[in-house]
Amino acid sequence: MNTRAWLETLVAMDTTSRNSNLGLIECLRDALAGHGVAAQLIHSPAGDKANLFATLPAQDGQTQGGIVLSGHTDVVPVDGQEWDSPPFALTERAGLLYGRGTADMKGFIAASMALVPEFLAMPRSKPLHLAFSYDEEVGCAGAPVMLAELQRQGLKADGCVVGEPTGMQVVVAHKGINLYRCRVHGRAAHSSLTPRGCNAIEYAARLICRIRDIADHYKAQGPYDAFYDVPFTTLTTNQIQGGIAVNTIPELCEFNYEFRNLPGMLADSIQSQVDEYVQQELLPRMRQEFAEARIDIAMGASAPALEASEQAAITQLVRALTEDRTTRKVAYGTEAGLFQNIGIPTIVCGPGAIEQAHKPNEFVEPAQLEACERFLRKLGQSLA
Repeated sequence: MNTRAWLETLVAMDTTSRNSNLGLIECLRDALAGHGVAAQLIHSPAGDKANLFATLPAQDGQTQGGIVLSGHTDVVPVDGQEWDSPPFALTERAGLLYGRGTADMKGFIAASMALVPEFLAMPRSKPLHLAFSYDEEVGCAGAPVMLAELQRQGLKADGCVVGEPTGMQVVVAHKGINLYRCRVHGRAAHSSLTPRGCNAIEYAARLICRIRDIADHYKAQGPYDAFYDVPFTTLTTNQIQGGIAVNTIPELCEFNYEFRNLPGMLADSIQSQVDEYVQQELLPRMRQEFAEARIDIAMGASAPALEASEQAAITQLVRALTEDRTTRKVAYGTEAGLFQNIGIPTIVCGPGAIEQAHKPNEFVEPAQLEACERFLRKLGQSLA
């Protein structure tokens, strides 16, 4: 199949992160098998999802080294969005291809799969690898499972291209993302007897304000990196719930917060400021009211930041192939930092615009898919 046919097939599969992606993964596996390529499926702990990893060997059968083409198979929900065409059916309108995942990031996977026959026919001295993951959209949960298994197997690769939508421009860095869930446990009481309770919402509010104070410090004091549109580390509280009635002191308040750290800033050192406030100031005050009060903070999803080296061979190669010398760094996260953390130099470059991601009427321009095909073809040829 060509790239458009592959994209039509992939978009038709509803791989919203809450669903299984096995149908799509098995489709890719079977297509690769038809070309004589044996793909391994690396399943989630529950077994309902899987990563796919496949190696297209060099002409002499070599499977070590070479370049990884990486993409995620899951997409974000369409719930509550108003689409002008069915989101899980590829639709062309006014020269654009609409559908959930067209930009983020089934277009890259489609182009990679469409070129498999060409890759196999190329006189390559190094292999190409395909790494397609699950659950990137909910915190890069799938790729670490795959990478741990590949490390166990002793995989070595010279570089990796993560095909997130960048307009086929080179992105050399992005922030890390770290998600946390906080549960503040107080004591319920009738609101007319306030001193007998311990108000979980009020203490959660104090902690939320402290998180905002930390964010304000980074905004005012840095460190800064002017290549980012938001050039400093950010912290935000994005969800909160608590209380059961207007006349009851709430015994529980839950909220979720995140921070997006610049490369070089350790996530643990940022979170330690939150923990220190909880342990040294907030909990002692709560326990003066209720000895069994507690605050539980659990880390959810996380993805490390990326800071690619300009001297790395993969950076220089992709810059040469795209003729793009501009330094670009982005605030959104990808799986690139995960590859970098296991010693595989990685950059981000793929078809489509990040501005289309997660929105109703998501689309990709056919010209972007064509540019991706040209890039991937040249990438394969560079391994001769």
